[in-house]
Amino acid sequence: MSRPDLSIVIIEWNTIDLLRDCLRSVYDNCDGISIEVIVVDNASVDGSPEMVEAEFPTVIQIRNTDNRGFAAANNQGFEICTGRHILLLNSDTYVLKDVLAQTVEYMDQNPKVGAMGCRVLNPDMTMQRTCSMWPRLLDLAFMSSGLWKLPRPEFLGRYQMTHWQRDTEREVEVISGCYLALRWEVLEQVGPLDEDFFFFGEETDWCRRIADAGWQLRFAPVGEIVHYGSASARKLNHKRDLMLTDATIRLHRKHSGPLAAAGAWAILFGFNLSRAAFWSLRSAIRDQRALDRAKHFRNVVSGMVKIQV
Repeated sequence: MSRPDLSIVIIEWNTIDLLRDCLRSVYDNCDGISIEVIVVDNASVDGSPEMVEAEFPTVIQIRNTDNRGFAAANNQGFEICTGRHILLLNSDTYVLKDVLAQTVEYMDQNPKVGAMGCRVLNPDMTMQRTCSMWPRLLDLAFMSSGLWKLPRPEFLGRYQMTHWQRDTEREVEVISGCYLALRWEVLEQVGPLDEDFFFFGEETDWCRRIADAGWQLRFAPVGEIVHYGSASARKLNHKRDLMLTDATIRLHRKHSGPLAAAGAWAILFGFNLSRAAFWSLRSAIRDQRALDRAKHFRNVVSGMVKIQV
């Protein structure tokens, strides 16, 4: 029996309507290739697992009894993948036209490419800045200070590659996990996602390991998807920012050592502390948004004190 061209792994946590649209788009736009679709549900309570069973009977579904996080859930999916290539696809996306077939063709034609991403659009069809550089300390400082928003010099926006319209092929350092395709051989050589990263940072770490193993990472405008963005994470409130902060510090500690981790913590702590002070001052006029933002950043600052550096 021949292997599928593409194994598509989707992690789900309480995004039933978005997941339905995602799956419909996959099955409506997979002509020319053979696929298998694996949904790993992280203990959703919105009826998602039942919807998948009723409406998409060919989907292979793993139902967890607790939220195992993005990395661990993807690894569960990898364990049962049989495709020549693997695609990480977020549940809050939908694919357009022939992007799946073009992804398979691109990977087949470029054997040195270990992983790739495609062009990602916002719901209003504007370009979404996926793919980036490694989050170096200098770039964290640019991001935290807001300098990255300045149009010149271009160097200030290099982390998010702000002057690139994602319309040309190029090598990149980090590919977004909302649409990350890789060949099976890469998974065998590099291993799965690091489960110490619960919800953020796992694909950044993975991309670093893939590059360190000698594979190319590419962005290729072979097609497009639409990504709503952090549909699950938005439910976490200030915990989302804490998870992202912890993941960034963990990345630096793992790949650059304790001094780099301490530097990342200091930059991010300074940013959140300044935001807490700013919104606390604004809340003096009893503006509800200011009150909410002040509480948000105070919670982040309090949580950062407990993050291991």
